[in-house]
Amino acid sequence: MRADLDSVDLKILRELQRDGRMTNVELAERVGISAPPCLRRVRRLEEAGIIEGYNAMLNAPRLGYDLVAFCMVGLKHQSEAELKAFSRATDDWPIVRQAWMTSGETDFLLHCVAENLMQFQDFVIEVLTTNMHVDTVRTMLTIRQVKKEGLVAL
Repeated sequence: MRADLDSVDLKILRELQRDGRMTNVELAERVGISAPPCLRRVRRLEEAGIIEGYNAMLNAPRLGYDLVAFCMVGLKHQSEAELKAFSRATDDWPIVRQAWMTSGETDFLLHCVAENLMQFQDFVIEVLTTNMHVDTVRTMLTIRQVKKEGLVAL
């Protein structure tokens, strides 16, 4: 169900998506309303689940995580139980930062971040391909990220 948002709500979301650390006063100034109603709107957006949380965007290479890759995973069977079981398994794999269930040739797309190629290869060979539900794995190593924006275009 799509949320009923007005133009001020959308401005708030756009600004918070750009910088989630700004103060309520600064946010209110940017969207053109006073601080108390701005805070009420933000709280309403949080309570409605539209704002799910606030995170720091980390620079992975500066932390020693130099490899970003994607894995396209095909399962042996696509029953609901198998799909759920594989979904749960991804929770135990720290190298997998995001996972999507997909339609088409593959069942899952995994976004992986590793310290280096060897760590990623070990994950693919020793963990991912040995999972009882996995039939096929195709990997794609990234060269560089060319665009990085918030998840929703507002």
